[in-house]
Amino acid sequence: MKYSIIVPVFNRPDEVDELLDSLTRQSFKDFEVIIVEDGSAVPCKEVCDKYDGRLAIRYFMKPNSGPGQSRNYGVERATGDYVLILDSDVVVPEGYLQAVDDELKREPCEAFGGPDRAADTFTPTQKAISYSMTSFFTTGGIRGGKKKLDKFYPRSFNMGVRRDVYNKLGGFSKMRFGEDIDFSIRIFKAGCRCRLFPGAWVYHKRRTDFRKFWRQVFNSGIARINLYKKYPESLKLVHLLPMVFTVGVFFLLAVFIAGPILGHTVLRDYDPPFGGMISLAALMPLFLYSLLIFIDSSIQNHSMHIGLLSIRAAFTQLMGYGCGFIKAWWQRCVLGKGEFEAYKKNFYK
Repeated sequence: MKYSIIVPVFNRPDEVDELLDSLTRQSFKDFEVIIVEDGSAVPCKEVCDKYDGRLAIRYFMKPNSGPGQSRNYGVERATGDYVLILDSDVVVPEGYLQAVDDELKREPCEAFGGPDRAADTFTPTQKAISYSMTSFFTTGGIRGGKKKLDKFYPRSFNMGVRRDVYNKLGGFSKMRFGEDIDFSIRIFKAGCRCRLFPGAWVYHKRRTDFRKFWRQVFNSGIARINLYKKYPESLKLVHLLPMVFTVGVFFLLAVFIAGPILGHTVLRDYDPPFGGMISLAALMPLFLYSLLIFIDSSIQNHSMHIGLLSIRAAFTQLMGYGCGFIKAWWQRCVLGKGEFEAYKKNFYK
């Protein structure tokens, strides 16, 4: 067996059904599928049973321990030379595995990953969220498959590792968010090579509403500080941009609210309209950024509706990440609290 596809699942039987259905259509056939049910209240065993005979599939149920440990559980039971880590909310095109195999034959490597995109069947909200996570204007360009200037860090929604390397490095850590970046960092530290496979892309549904999306990116901001505490050199300028954006938005909103007061009191030598001009000037950067997102997303998605939703998605992504980053920085770097402190009310049980 050349490839073992590992899929951790938590209460998502419908999504697993779509993923497995797409795997039956692969042009490359030398693979197995290992589904690891991570203590779900709504299991997907019946869904998996439907594909027995159509796929080389094995299903396991275990107590909840988070996605990283569930992936390790699956890899321990894998037989393939390479393990492919997929999230349960992805759907793969027919040529996905063939693209992976072609790239490895062309230029072998120890670890790799591919980009994601939105399918035509996604809801407008899902398309807007996908845009915000892949757009250059939201710092998410690498997720859209663009070449990176330094290193490519595979993400767990679409990640591959040679199985002997995976086992040697001990797989994913016990982090329950940011564990894929942690693993990628350890892969690089071990002297292994990671590559982006542009042709090995997947459809990724991500979150279905903005509340869930906020929670996801908030946790990502927290995870970035936790990664910084483990690997100080991993923090790059680009990781600070959402925090700067968040602080900037709050500052501009404060100026907008205070504009009339400033015009009437501090700047009372000027005409009264000057305070309103201050408020309008404070909103101008936010308006121009929103307009940029609207135009770019509307063109890419051929929809002004999705363009409008993308404005909300972009602000949710950047400010959610920024707020999580600031909270974790305060609790971990200033107050000296532990790794899980910032997650207590948001992710960890």
